[in-house]
Amino acid sequence: MPQRIGYAAGAFDLFHVGHLNVLRHAREHCDVLIAGVVSDEMLLQVKGVEPVIPTLERVEIVRSIRFVDRVHVETVPDKLDTWREVGFTHFFKGDDWRGTERGLRLERELGAVGVEVVYFPYTAHTSSTALRRALSLLEGTADASPALAQHS
Repeated sequence: MPQRIGYAAGAFDLFHVGHLNVLRHAREHCDVLIAGVVSDEMLLQVKGVEPVIPTLERVEIVRSIRFVDRVHVETVPDKLDTWREVGFTHFFKGDDWRGTERGLRLERELGAVGVEVVYFPYTAHTSSTALRRALSLLEGTADASPALAQHS
């Protein structure tokens, strides 16, 4: 049986239980789990969001999680390019992507190279977006910009 190499990508900014759940579930479905940590530059380019925690610190946090075998810093927006760099067989994502335009495109593109996209329950009650809003309120800035409405 071929080795199942899993890849779970995210910002992993303001690390919370939803991030932990995705990594835990992903590890249960593969032999090797590679966590993709999206770089500061890519977050700004793709989501218009500056992370609270810098890339190298987020990498260190994610690398320390026992479910993760390896960390890859994402510096390109295209998951096919990342697949070429990493060589995963399974891509894990929160089910908030299931059935969306982005999710369907991801399934088509990765499916064409033999990668299976697997969805796990999204932890709706906790998100980096909600944490950013709470921090903004605590700071008195109450930044609820639309760019922050994207899930991390």
